[in-house]
Amino acid sequence: MNIVVCVKQVPASSDVKIDPVTGVLIRDGNNTKMNPYDLYGLETALRIKEQNSAIIKTISMGPTPAKAVLEESLWMGCDESLLISDRKFGGADVVATAYTLSQGIRKLGDFDLIICGKQTTDGDTAQVGAEIAEYLQIPHIAYVEKVLEVTDEYIVVRASMDKTIETFKVKLPCLITIDKGHITPRLPSYKRGKELNHIDIPIVTFADVIDQDETHYGLKGSPTQVEKMFPPTKNTDKTIINGSVQEQVDILTEILKNKKYV
Repeated sequence: MNIVVCVKQVPASSDVKIDPVTGVLIRDGNNTKMNPYDLYGLETALRIKEQNSAIIKTISMGPTPAKAVLEESLWMGCDESLLISDRKFGGADVVATAYTLSQGIRKLGDFDLIICGKQTTDGDTAQVGAEIAEYLQIPHIAYVEKVLEVTDEYIVVRASMDKTIETFKVKLPCLITIDKGHITPRLPSYKRGKELNHIDIPIVTFADVIDQDETHYGLKGSPTQVEKMFPPTKNTDKTIINGSVQEQVDILTEILKNKKYV
């Protein structure tokens, strides 16, 4: 079985800088970490590997420093990694990102299962996984909390919907996005990291992808544009309401009416 896991390098804190011209996050590789949901995706893949002798390939899209999360995935137990990196891919929205990743996945060769984290902590759209599946024309299941069964022909998963827990049986190849569920991601192996210290992670650039139409990538391929992005301002202003319970209720009601909340 061939498994592909999509991982991403995200800011390790909320103290991030924003490009005033493009309105996108400035990613310089400093103060970063692997997207937390991707760790659950990796752990899911590794547990499948332990039971089904799978080969796990990880893929990421980003600047050269994003190799760090791919190295981390290898130290955890994955077999191969691939980085998609080119200035022409920069500034992509979820549509262009998913399309670029689908092109990179095709470069990896045959696959049976693609695993993504439910969402990323820097974008929180939870759309990329589903869009990758659409570009690759394969079925997908979102919000998976547990893999129940895996065979050479299908996978059975339990997914947490808004109000229900659903069980799905999906024919391979397919894509699933992983929620936290009930598993704990393993730590990278120091011993394995030492053994793979000099491994060379290949990079796919625009010149390497099959589709050479620049309008499908980066800012040019993004139908949605960020009009404005800014860090939230911190406000510690407060109003203390005194008086009897009825007086407090009347004052609070008047405040809400003046602010047009009610």
